[in-house]
Amino acid sequence: MSAAALPEVSSPPVLLVLAGPAGSGKTTLCERMVAEVPGFSRVVTTTTRDPRPGEVDGVHYRFFSPAQFDANLASSAFLEWAWVHQKHRYGTLASSVLEPLSQGRSLIINVDVQGVENFRRAAAVNPLLARHLGTVFIELPVEELQKRMVGRGQDCESEIAHRLRMAERELLEAEKFDFRIRSRSRDDDFQALLDVWRAVQVRILTGTAAS
Repeated sequence: MSAAALPEVSSPPVLLVLAGPAGSGKTTLCERMVAEVPGFSRVVTTTTRDPRPGEVDGVHYRFFSPAQFDANLASSAFLEWAWVHQKHRYGTLASSVLEPLSQGRSLIINVDVQGVENFRRAAAVNPLLARHLGTVFIELPVEELQKRMVGRGQDCESEIAHRLRMAERELLEAEKFDFRIRSRSRDDDFQALLDVWRAVQVRILTGTAAS
């Protein structure tokens, strides 16, 4: 579906937080939402890992040194942060979410399940987040995840095995999310995400609490 086929929506802004196992298509969904839905921006998160081939600082991630990450952590600049795969730290600067959201801009971000839990905790004490947040879990059978990870050729065999073990644990968290998308094809998943976006907007407008 192209942007021209979407309804014209000026308000209210939403914050869609996506999670799911590695290889479930979260990044692709975020990029497509930004490309095809007017008014959406992708929250650029920070990480202490090195850039992968083709990744650009400030576009895909903000690549922080451990010292830079520690400095922002000490100043309480992060809305959420976590260790991922016991190797690197990832975090979301509060300014990258709260300022755009307060200006009426819709946002989308993909984080791991730990990060989503931290978003929930932040929303419990921040009315702006509580009103506009919608959490989305992308589900995919472990067997299909393995095929996708092997196919994209970014990780070695041991890393894939580790990520699959993580995926099994992450799938157990799916019931905690506001919405769940069972991954099928890229177009089906994107249509499901558009439906989620509209559902969150209705929830905001009617003052209905997340189920």
